[in-house]
Amino acid sequence: MPDAIASYHQRSKHHLDRYAFGPDGMDWATQPDPFRRFAGAPELILPLAADLRTVRYADLFEVGLIPPEPLGLESVAVLLELSFGLSAWKSWGGERWALRCNPSSGNLHPTECSVVASGVAGITDGVYHYACREHLLERRCSVSLPLSGVLVGLSSIHWREAWKYGERAFRYCQHDIGHGLAALRYAAGVVGWQVRLLDDWSDGDVATLLGLDRSEDFAAAEPEVPDLVCAVGPEPESIAPEPLLAALAAGQWYGRANVLSHHHRHSWPVIDDAHRATIKPRTVASGVPSPSLPPAPAVAGAQSAATLIRQRRSAQDFDGVTVASTETLWRLLDATLPRTGLPPFDCWPAPPRLHLLLFLHRVDGFAPGLLFFPRKNGVVESVRPLMRADFAWIREEGPEHLQLYRLLSGDCRQLATTVACHQEIAGDSVLSVGMLAEFDQTLAEGSWLYRRLFWEAGMIGQTLYLEAEAAGLRGTGIGCYFDDAVHEVCGLTGTAYQSLYHFTLGGARTDRRIQTLPAYSHLHRL
Repeated sequence: MPDAIASYHQRSKHHLDRYAFGPDGMDWATQPDPFRRFAGAPELILPLAADLRTVRYADLFEVGLIPPEPLGLESVAVLLELSFGLSAWKSWGGERWALRCNPSSGNLHPTECSVVASGVAGITDGVYHYACREHLLERRCSVSLPLSGVLVGLSSIHWREAWKYGERAFRYCQHDIGHGLAALRYAAGVVGWQVRLLDDWSDGDVATLLGLDRSEDFAAAEPEVPDLVCAVGPEPESIAPEPLLAALAAGQWYGRANVLSHHHRHSWPVIDDAHRATIKPRTVASGVPSPSLPPAPAVAGAQSAATLIRQRRSAQDFDGVTVASTETLWRLLDATLPRTGLPPFDCWPAPPRLHLLLFLHRVDGFAPGLLFFPRKNGVVESVRPLMRADFAWIREEGPEHLQLYRLLSGDCRQLATTVACHQEIAGDSVLSVGMLAEFDQTLAEGSWLYRRLFWEAGMIGQTLYLEAEAAGLRGTGIGCYFDDAVHEVCGLTGTAYQSLYHFTLGGARTDRRIQTLPAYSHLHRL
């Protein structure tokens, strides 16, 4: 299948002279409902308890500092509130829309969250869907499982993204899974928990566990496809799928999924092809890499983790004058590295496969220019011969474990803007980031890893979002960029390395016409 997914990747690229296939306009009459519900499923109301936690964002990066809370209704509620819950409502011109703690392309939110609980105080054993607007769990299945703890599963509704973005939407759904996994890991840290990705499970295993393969429960509703399942708790362990799936045969299922759009103007079959080409089989469980690194740089500020997580926004405009400190740059880069026991990459069961191309505009102590940051050792030796011969490859002075190389010096604001689909936010920011993936080598190991490249990119994006907020800046993910134009900037030909995501951060301008309301002010129970 590598050829099939490689073909999709080429087909879904944006080019300077044309964009990937998408709708010719916004069909607002078929805009998907952003909230999935299961009619007829018993409901379990969750407490809103995140504000009771005084854990600072900086505390998340001190191993063992936060004592793990016991598994119970309130701790699970905090986990969900700070990972997949609402963060605010926005209102302008008679329109009202919700923001969430997990970012999403176009705020369309294709990612759905499910919870499997057994032996958890206050939660009847079974499989649940998290309804984030009402902050409650819908019981999808009552069943006794050979499990003591909590599993969290993520799935995608491709239509939510395809409605706006067409064929490229499959990529964005994968970005959002990465954002969601990282959001889950940060939220788990607030209650002193860890996250373990059960990466040996197949997509079929995840679908059966979460009831996604129950066609009678979806009928005319848009389907969900399985992505991943994690064990979450104080000391989550690896769990084999067979005993759980066998026990599910005795379960009682509830609920019918709602229809998100009563009419689909486009079907985008290429997305279905890409999904089929990347279905994951069962594999051998991977160990989480544990590179030897010095202590992480200090986090600026003393904000609570809950406050910072919920204040995360996607900037719409930058001021073009804000300057970031040297310390901020090194902290940003360090935060993208995997560290044992620290969020979010301690739950990622593979060495880094994505590396950062920096369009540096305004950082104190650094001349503007184009720089390259490898996220593991040995990358420069393999990528340098593939890039332009006139790149300087001068190592910037800084922490020994952070290898930052200057490729070119000079004003690259217009260059960053152009390759980011002419979006000025890429040039008006402090810096813009392109994420270059080890593409051919990864796909040679299995087509299903295509999705995981984008998950890793999304995890990096979520890291940059929160680190930007901690530094007094604001970030935004950029899914629209001219793929091969980025490669041309680097002198890359072929597909050994491919650009999979962009991100930019800086001093944000705020549109004061838009009113911000508290996340759950709409709930009558408050």
